[in-house]
Amino acid sequence: MQLGVNIDHVATLRQARKIGIPDPIQAAEICERTGCDSIVCHLREDRRHINDSDLINLRRIVKTRLNLEMSCAQEIVEIACKVLPDQATLVPERREEITTEGGLNLVDHQNRIKEVVATLRSCGIRVSLFIDPETTQIEMAQQLGVQSIELHTGKYADCKGEDELKRQLEILKKSAGLGQRLGLKVFAGHGLNYENVKTVAQIQGIEELNIGHSIISRAVFVGLENAVKKMLALIK
Repeated sequence: MQLGVNIDHVATLRQARKIGIPDPIQAAEICERTGCDSIVCHLREDRRHINDSDLINLRRIVKTRLNLEMSCAQEIVEIACKVLPDQATLVPERREEITTEGGLNLVDHQNRIKEVVATLRSCGIRVSLFIDPETTQIEMAQQLGVQSIELHTGKYADCKGEDELKRQLEILKKSAGLGQRLGLKVFAGHGLNYENVKTVAQIQGIEELNIGHSIISRAVFVGLENAVKKMLALIK
């Protein structure tokens, strides 16, 4: 099981004062040095945390794999084709949302997504789609020609009762199995933390977990290196 660390919220903290610290580039270096398998960042259209300069500098220093979360907006697609991250993960994006809410609707937006996938792949960028763990979405992802999918684990993370928790885990297991059978690499993420991650990490077929907020939150108290070490220990 691999770990991708999302460093967006280091930049969120920086933006609170706009004085240059803490530096997400330094955070990426610490995460890689501690043993993570990829660095994840989301260049949002409103630039609320990660900005263009961050992305350029991350591309310069990341030695593992740079995974750029991004919308299908033409401006962002053009930036991705210039910076050339190792991977682009297409996600839905609304300006008023606090964080990404649910996965892409591939069925309703398949034409635009197919166009963006083709553009990114022509630049040598691997493409993943952030989707809900639903059969229709997974099958559509395979038809759109991507190499991987990331299953949205928000419903699992938000579960209250034991029965609903088991139901959501079963959905994730079946979705991971389907994705694997269709020849897709399967990742997962959203809302995963130190209390709920171990069960998801045990699901066969899921190769990588992408986690940000809980790691950065823990780092406030124990330091980023210790926070990453702890998460790595839980999932591996």
